[in-house]
Amino acid sequence: TGVAAYAAAALLTVADVIGRQLGLPIPGMVDLVQLFVLGGAWLVIPYAFMTGAHVGVDLLVDSFPKRLAVVMRGVAAMAALGLMALMLYFCYATFQQQVMFGDRSQQLGIPIFYFWLPLLFGVGLSMVAIVLTLVPVPARQAEVLS
Repeated sequence: TGVAAYAAAALLTVADVIGRQLGLPIPGMVDLVQLFVLGGAWLVIPYAFMTGAHVGVDLLVDSFPKRLAVVMRGVAAMAALGLMALMLYFCYATFQQQVMFGDRSQQLGIPIFYFWLPLLFGVGLSMVAIVLTLVPVPARQAEVLS
């Protein structure tokens, strides 16, 4: 979904550039691209947690014995889970303010709370992804400990 949001932002940008050459620009491009890029950014984070694709300092952890490395990765996952829980809590409070105030984007008048939905969904899915990385999978565990 995140990659599709990035693709939508890119395709809209290309269509707008071509449309401007023909005198047919796409109205509200800034609002649309911001919404898709923001959605893309938050919706790819859960995938990064599941695949271990986040930037990390493997140099240090890889120098540990394998069992200690597994423990350290677990500690890091728990810290990430705590951070994501805090983000969800505080971002949801801000989301509620946006709903209450009814702010809208400048060009198309998109309610601002729509910009917060992919963030909340992405953070929630990230928490699920982190928990899933903590669940031992026999094949993966045997590979790590061997």
